[in-house]
Amino acid sequence: MEGYKEKILKVCNNSSKNTLMETLKIEYTDVGADFLVAKMPVTPEVHQPDGVLHGGAMVALAESVGSMASYIFLDAQKFAIRGIEISANHVKSVRDGEVFAKATILHKGRTTQVWDIRITNADDSLVSICKLTTIALEKK
Repeated sequence: MEGYKEKILKVCNNSSKNTLMETLKIEYTDVGADFLVAKMPVTPEVHQPDGVLHGGAMVALAESVGSMASYIFLDAQKFAIRGIEISANHVKSVRDGEVFAKATILHKGRTTQVWDIRITNADDSLVSICKLTTIALEKK
């Protein structure tokens, strides 16, 4: 199983080249049967003007990990994944370090998927809770 996880994480991380995920330095770090985890450094590049992590960067992290989770849990040869709705409640500020986003599947339909995404800090304290709906579009 460990070699399989490493292979999936390598595919996820390689797909981030020349994308927003690379710009935000998002790295996929763990995967299981129904979840995917990514981390993002909290540096001035992702701060809002008063020196804390920008909510938009957290939403970008959440959508990235949820969409990638849909991508790896569906047949990526047949489907393109798109986020169609996301909501976020930011509950704690972060100034530095790293944040971790864990996307867990709530609903896996043929067309739509719903993901619960919890963003935590290094102390495992909840920073943001997000819900993402993705759609699988058949490739033509």
